[in-house]
Amino acid sequence: MTEQPILIFDSGVGGLTVLREARVLMPDRRFIYVADDAAFPYGAWEEPALRSHILDLFGVLLDRFRPEISVIACNTASTLVIDALREKFPGHPFVGTVPAIKPAAERTRSGLVSVLATPGTVKRQYTRDLIHQWASKCHVRLVGSDRLAALAELYMRDGFVDEEVVRDEIAPCFVEQDGARTDIVVLACTHYPFLVNRMRKTAPWPVDWLDPAEAIARRTLSLVAKCNAENFREANGAEPDLAMFTSGKAEFATRRLMQGFGLAPSR
Repeated sequence: MTEQPILIFDSGVGGLTVLREARVLMPDRRFIYVADDAAFPYGAWEEPALRSHILDLFGVLLDRFRPEISVIACNTASTLVIDALREKFPGHPFVGTVPAIKPAAERTRSGLVSVLATPGTVKRQYTRDLIHQWASKCHVRLVGSDRLAALAELYMRDGFVDEEVVRDEIAPCFVEQDGARTDIVVLACTHYPFLVNRMRKTAPWPVDWLDPAEAIARRTLSLVAKCNAENFREANGAEPDLAMFTSGKAEFATRRLMQGFGLAPSR
């Protein structure tokens, strides 16, 4: 029987941070990476239209690739549509990506935490519910960035980013209050870890940057083990990991990036 792959879905290249961690934990598994670049950036969409778009797209993806499990490696998509995906495709397991507010609340010493996200994630009631549930004793600042996801895409393709723009985008995360300072910034977009070294360089003081990728990969591993513990890639003759672009016309630099991650183009 042909092995069922693990599907990782994102609006662009941000989900590669999750793929990187997933491969460490599941080196024998096959992966399909889907970049919804035709719809990037998601922040430009109205919520009902984006919800319908993702639901329709997954109808196609699940039929085409028959994955064992799908990872929504995108905070914006997860907070908007993860429940609707589970309702529409009840027999298929989904792993979502939500802001790491609970671990931030557990680790902070100052009680000052910032959540750096896309505007879509910031405005979701889902995000506020997480704060109410897990961080009610902390001061949590929500910071929505219009530019960082696109900057991360540019950086991963071209290897260059304007550090002053990064500095401006992260500046609202840093709060001083009653002699205390922000000590944790939650990276609530899978694109952002690609820029974390630039963030560290331009930050006004050191903080702990929480990257959700490892936690997402561990959650996926736990569900895959429950789904089919013996469903491993055969040592010989394995099919390659694939990258699919919904636009069907990714530029050369992006294709080269995917190849650098060991992903062959899907035809």
